[in-house]
Amino acid sequence: MESDKPAKPAEVRNTFSRRNLLRGAATLTTAGAASKAFAQAPTRPGPITSAPTPTGAPFGTVWVYIGTYTPNGQGIYLGSLNLTTGKLSILRLVAPALTAMGSNAATTSPSTLAIDQGGNFLYAGNEFGPPGAVSAYRINRRTGDLMFLNAVPAVGAPAHVSVDLLGRYLFAAEYSGFAFEVFPINGNGSLVPAVQTILDIDNVGPKTASSAPPGSFAISAHEGPNGHPHQLEADPSNQWVVGSDAGQDRIYVWKLNSGGTLPLTPALTPTQPLGFVNVPPGDGPRHFAFHPNGRWMYSIQEEGDTIIFWSFDPATGSLTKQATVSSLPPDFAGTVFTSEIRVSDDGRFVYGVNRLSDTIGVFSIGGGGYLTRVSHTSTLGDYPRIITSDPSGRYMASGNQRADNITTFRINRNTGGLTFTGFYTPVGSPSAIVFLN
Repeated sequence: MESDKPAKPAEVRNTFSRRNLLRGAATLTTAGAASKAFAQAPTRPGPITSAPTPTGAPFGTVWVYIGTYTPNGQGIYLGSLNLTTGKLSILRLVAPALTAMGSNAATTSPSTLAIDQGGNFLYAGNEFGPPGAVSAYRINRRTGDLMFLNAVPAVGAPAHVSVDLLGRYLFAAEYSGFAFEVFPINGNGSLVPAVQTILDIDNVGPKTASSAPPGSFAISAHEGPNGHPHQLEADPSNQWVVGSDAGQDRIYVWKLNSGGTLPLTPALTPTQPLGFVNVPPGDGPRHFAFHPNGRWMYSIQEEGDTIIFWSFDPATGSLTKQATVSSLPPDFAGTVFTSEIRVSDDGRFVYGVNRLSDTIGVFSIGGGGYLTRVSHTSTLGDYPRIITSDPSGRYMASGNQRADNITTFRINRNTGGLTFTGFYTPVGSPSAIVFLN
């Protein structure tokens, strides 16, 4: 029986390893193995707590889906987070990586995941190629299993996918292949081929980031010749869609026209006459996160290692830069590639992740949305690509891509600080973590 006792913290790894987005497609699981995995029985109930749990999940736990890079990871895994101890356990592989079959594209390297607002469908961006793919699954809320619906080709290799709040579109930012794409969603949750493809060509920023720390050689998004889209997501009002391009040093805004022939049209305003705003040259905006109030947005720059606070006008879709802070620990020197940024559900804190430094920065949100650094916590794993907090707000999980593990942390709701639970969860090349509400 697996022990619930925490593991001893391992020595923190902090060796330079250049960013490698696309893991080579190697051993793939067959379709026969997929149907076998889908049929496995649900897990036993966990300890009883009053915390919220998804329908059918063991009481006192919450289900979590984990996307991975092939070949270390074999597809999408179902996990269970104990809301008393913070231990995350892998239950089983629920969507093995499959080769292309019939009209369906391959589902190799499901490196990014998204769940619709109703919690009934899960979508993956399959980051191989380019061309890569996007894939759709129906969630069995009684067992947590996934039923494969379909997979359609993408022009590029999706590094991020998201679903609009009405569940009508899947948005994909395709780092390799320099494309933003929009895929309509059928009523049964399956995907329609892309109806809009926006290519980000040329206009790549310099290889030296304006805001990088001393000694940095971080240039991965600026090798050219074209852009590197990294996130495409609707704002909280679902009227606008924001897209960050790490290679072009731009953040785009589009008006969302649901049902239109072209769902996205540029948001042209006096402050963004071409439909985008710029970050300092070479800094590379990677991901962004909105505050619950819908008027503040925070972007994290992959090579500049900064967090920029933007004001957002939901009436016009206009972004205005307000302030910049470093995402790094004080006096850090050397190369870092930032990855994920999150805003706490209560709107009090921002969390930013630093790969190679392998730390999570905690920042408090003050009056007017401005940030103040609170602390930095080691992820205790190499190259943290993703962080996500559970629906109760008690725990944060860090997917450490090169360490092939996930570490979990207890969140102090008063200070925002993170404390290691002592639990390491082994999983090959974790790159996406989404909880089921």
